[in-house]
Amino acid sequence: MVEWFDWFVYASFATYFAGSFFPDGNDTAKLMNTAGIFAVGFFMRPVGGWLLGRVGDRRGRKAALTLTVTLMSASAVLIAVAPTYGVAGYGGVAVLLVARLLQGLSVGGEYAASATYLTEASAPGRRGFASSFQYVSMTAGQILGLGLLITLQHTLSKDQLHAWGWRIPFVVGALGAAVIFYLRRNMLETEAYEESDAAAADRGTIRALLRHRREAFLVVALTMGGTVAYYTYTTYLTKYLSNSAGLSKQTATLVSFFALIVFAALQPLAGALSDRIGRRPLLITFAAGSTLLTVPIMALLKHAGSFWPALGLSVLALLIVTGYTSINACVKAELFPTGVRSLGVALPYALANAAFGGTAEYVALWFKNSGIESGFSWYVAGCAAVSLVVYLTMRETRDIDLKGTGRRAAPEPAADDAVPTS
Repeated sequence: MVEWFDWFVYASFATYFAGSFFPDGNDTAKLMNTAGIFAVGFFMRPVGGWLLGRVGDRRGRKAALTLTVTLMSASAVLIAVAPTYGVAGYGGVAVLLVARLLQGLSVGGEYAASATYLTEASAPGRRGFASSFQYVSMTAGQILGLGLLITLQHTLSKDQLHAWGWRIPFVVGALGAAVIFYLRRNMLETEAYEESDAAAADRGTIRALLRHRREAFLVVALTMGGTVAYYTYTTYLTKYLSNSAGLSKQTATLVSFFALIVFAALQPLAGALSDRIGRRPLLITFAAGSTLLTVPIMALLKHAGSFWPALGLSVLALLIVTGYTSINACVKAELFPTGVRSLGVALPYALANAAFGGTAEYVALWFKNSGIESGFSWYVAGCAAVSLVVYLTMRETRDIDLKGTGRRAAPEPAADDAVPTS
């Protein structure tokens, strides 16, 4: 929760600090500049996925999780103290950029380490339910960030928020990360990792990952549609409602806040459902829904006009996205054997996020600035359509044996088929 609080408050508070780091000009252009720096963090995620994925496979999931929170704490401190344009010119932008690079490294490893840890630490028949709490905690971080934003909107004036109030969440995030560092140092390692062949020379290496090229490609392809849809309806939604739909910033924030609460509550329900019916049905439902409904949902959101219609449409969109978010962690972890599982999840996922998730907000603002805002809705739908093809052709992963090679466990022989002993 703390990791993702630090990651997402950048986007949540961007409308308030965009003017602090760039010269006066078009508001949309300022948001594009801050969104560009937000995207830069995603481009560091493949590097973090490679480095920290290697740490997770060679040193353990616990070591990777401890390192990620250390990097996130340092980045939050940098943003909290970054000088404004009036004080240091573009020097403040440089500090902001370094901080986002560190955050990208951190989150690049965090996602895979937490996905792998949750999946390996769970009973085989409850992996979908348990791993769904990754997005519960991620969303809780967003909710905490939005809750803090709502509180500050009602306790500080608009001028105070623009001047210095936006720094508060980054101070909170840095302090929270320090506490999490202590907690993670006392975690237990997973049995799957401890029972694996720790002496294997190529574990956690690119060479080992290349032996699972098909699975790595699957992670990229199945992430494509999900990550674009997720960032559209979470990080970009507040800006869309205030910058395009005409809602006030306070109303737009409230819509996102309550929609995310419902979204978080849906994750364990969908994860548990996947343990009963499999992962593919949920993934297919998400991709089909996003392909067919993104354009009308975004069009209706633009003309929602008030809180309740906007909330209803936002919840509908996030209900569809739940088919991906609730189970994507365990699906990716179930594709790989233990010795390359952390890297196998981290690097392909980070590449897909850099190309599609991190750029979603910037692409949306580019379409708006170009006068063809509706084009972004078609872009999201198209990405979902590509993932739909992958979901329809991929294997079911629910019954994979995580302590073995990543393949289905062989069934126990029936008594009648037992091999004679003499």
